[in-house]
Amino acid sequence: MEIEKIKKIISDQKEDIETFFKNEKIIKRDVDLKVLRKFLSHPNVLVISGVRRSGKSVLALQILEKEKYGYLNFDDERLAGFTSSDFNKVLETFYELEGNLNYFIFDEIQNIKNWELFINRLRRTKKVIVTGSNAHLLSGELATHLTGRHINFTLYPFSFNEFLKYRGEEFKDRDFYSTKKIAQIKKSLNDYIAIGGFPETYKFRKAIVGDVFEDILIKDILVRYKVKNQSVFKELANYSVSNFSQEISYSKLSHIFGIKDVHTVKNYISYLTSTYLIFVLNRFSFKLKQQVIAPKKIYCIDTGLINHLAFQFSENSGNLIENVVYLNFLHRQSYFAKMGKIYYWQDYSQREVDFVVKKGRNITQLIQVCRDLKKSQTKEREIKSLLAASQDLMCDNLAVITWDEEKEEKFKGKKIKFIPLWKWLLE
Repeated sequence: MEIEKIKKIISDQKEDIETFFKNEKIIKRDVDLKVLRKFLSHPNVLVISGVRRSGKSVLALQILEKEKYGYLNFDDERLAGFTSSDFNKVLETFYELEGNLNYFIFDEIQNIKNWELFINRLRRTKKVIVTGSNAHLLSGELATHLTGRHINFTLYPFSFNEFLKYRGEEFKDRDFYSTKKIAQIKKSLNDYIAIGGFPETYKFRKAIVGDVFEDILIKDILVRYKVKNQSVFKELANYSVSNFSQEISYSKLSHIFGIKDVHTVKNYISYLTSTYLIFVLNRFSFKLKQQVIAPKKIYCIDTGLINHLAFQFSENSGNLIENVVYLNFLHRQSYFAKMGKIYYWQDYSQREVDFVVKKGRNITQLIQVCRDLKKSQTKEREIKSLLAASQDLMCDNLAVITWDEEKEEKFKGKKIKFIPLWKWLLE
């Protein structure tokens, strides 16, 4: 590729960035930027991964806001035909345009074969941020060539707190006791669940999530993995998103879609998880083999995407708020490192607890999610499952996340906290 062409692309992308930061509303994410900057001191490579359109590029630029850096986004059609032999031309172009640089940002660099060899060479003298929307490619290739020399960080679409921040809605601790303020928070939470967390949705409205879904399927999966039976794969992808917060099994999916080999189904699901479109939650068992063979629960990256593809909020609000809780667990794990591993629990009587939190060898919390406990049979079912899991897993830290109930009750000598969803999300 000619240096003059690369020079034009770099210059155009720089102008686009300057225009974006000048004209768009940018918020500080819940991430500690100082911590991420420290990762660039050692071992010099920070990998920011996450679903498409989640704000990875903006976060990378915020990290280096006060630094002089080179930036190139490889998700640009003008770079078609770019090969690993052109990387030196990129460096030559940067030095010609900007002079000496110590920092570089490369977006979606996994599109280029042997990119990891270039990054491994560059990081010896420079500090590098790499972003990408495919977890398997990034982690696999970096693990081979940059073992112990990079830090991974996963960015997700906006949390509820970031959603409020974007809308300019600030609430202080004392507001949690105000009837008026609580009503405002719950209204905003309804909006958040309906719209979702993709930043561009707030500007281009809900239609953008359909574009994100199509880009993930086509660019990140069908083309990259050369999926042969594309129509069946698309049907499975739609089914997976539409059946969020529910159990699935690979054998059942194989039967539904007429896929003879279960391993093909496993591959299809792994493609969807590698691009952060869906997440698979294991059933908890003290025996690893049982965790592997048991059915899984599936969650989607964004409730706005769910509403776009499946149905409206009111039709299945209980599963939607369970999905929101799961996504918040992911935020806490990635941004604050305050969560352990997450599972769900189910016994032979089909009693189920939505979330089991495990830190080290200990189960530290059991959480049920239920929008409405007004029906006595619903409350009885949820509490019975929670108490059964408490006994089986030897954990007394029990909670039920509801839409708006807040209290503490004792059942069979065990204390259970009932927490409003909005309050739990803002902790």
